[in-house]
Amino acid sequence: MKTWFFTEDAYPYLPDPAEYESIRVNLPNRHYDPLKGADLYHMYLDMWLAAEDHGLEIMVNEHHQTATCVVPAAPLLLAILARQSKTARLLILGNPIANRNQPVRVAEEMAMIDVISRGRLECGFVRSVPWEASAANITAFRGANRLWEAHDLILKAWTTHDGPHPPVWVTIGSASSAVPVAERDYVGAVFLAGYMNVRKIFDGYRAAYLKRHGRPAHPDRLAYAALVYVAETEAKAREGAEKNLWYMHSNKVTPHHSNPPGYHAPDVAVNFMKGADSVVPRNPSLEDQMARGNVFAGTPDQVYEQIKTLYEYAGGFGHLIMMGQAGFLTMAETLGSLKLYAKEVAPRLKELVARHDHGRMQELRAATPDRQLTELGSFGLEFTR
Repeated sequence: MKTWFFTEDAYPYLPDPAEYESIRVNLPNRHYDPLKGADLYHMYLDMWLAAEDHGLEIMVNEHHQTATCVVPAAPLLLAILARQSKTARLLILGNPIANRNQPVRVAEEMAMIDVISRGRLECGFVRSVPWEASAANITAFRGANRLWEAHDLILKAWTTHDGPHPPVWVTIGSASSAVPVAERDYVGAVFLAGYMNVRKIFDGYRAAYLKRHGRPAHPDRLAYAALVYVAETEAKAREGAEKNLWYMHSNKVTPHHSNPPGYHAPDVAVNFMKGADSVVPRNPSLEDQMARGNVFAGTPDQVYEQIKTLYEYAGGFGHLIMMGQAGFLTMAETLGSLKLYAKEVAPRLKELVARHDHGRMQELRAATPDRQLTELGSFGLEFTR
């Protein structure tokens, strides 16, 4: 299993949440101190380079008009890391191409970064979260269609004259959204899906992959993202994990930005209106998020067992996206967790995947195609070639 370290580059120095409507879209910029912001950018860049020093890969992402992530242009950070890092794979997850009007520009940016890094880029595409549509002056309607249209143009720009392209990742949030990702043999990445959703999403990917390619999907086609904090003692780990949970505690979003017309399928939009399907959890507790499989926290042994349990429940995956820093977690606290994870958890996860991969692949290869589909589950999905 590969581990990708990331932080959303939060700016946590904010007033009481009761004093503003939302941390997203309309938070006044008077709350931002550029001197503190500069210090934070440098700290986050140092964190990613430290992750590389300890054998982990690097992931960056972007969001807009929010203090939870003050990276409005991930390619800029990625360009810095392409020069300063030496060995780590560089994943951008991702480019919100449904909201960008010049897909060819994205193709050019990513090609440049791939060349600077000497071929270490992994290029992820995302639709973007619903509250960013209006801020980008983009209609939320048919965003998934725009994502794949932009994707097609980017791939055409990369490959028309026999050019290669970097590995591609796409985020997936349902069994149906996993189908086009699996059909293209891309890595499908799930964020904070937890036990409630991860298995059906991954099995949807596996079923589509088998249907299209005639063979089981390798675990390295799937990725899971969660908040992670490791410490020598359970008490210290809980303290760090509570700080990391700032990301969820502070993610205050207005309802009209969470559910813009046309972004969600009608049934999902109805659930949002009923308050039954909120993207951002309300007042999350550490215990609840750990039970859901969204947070892994504890000693190295405990964290390994937590990840192993979800891994086995999900049917296996080859990448763990480790959100190792958020909010007020300091450089020292983050590095302490990162070092323990890299030394005592990551090697065991690699062994876990190697064992599982060998046994599962042998079992599925020996099965008939019909049995393979039965093993992977049936979801009533429509597959197209």
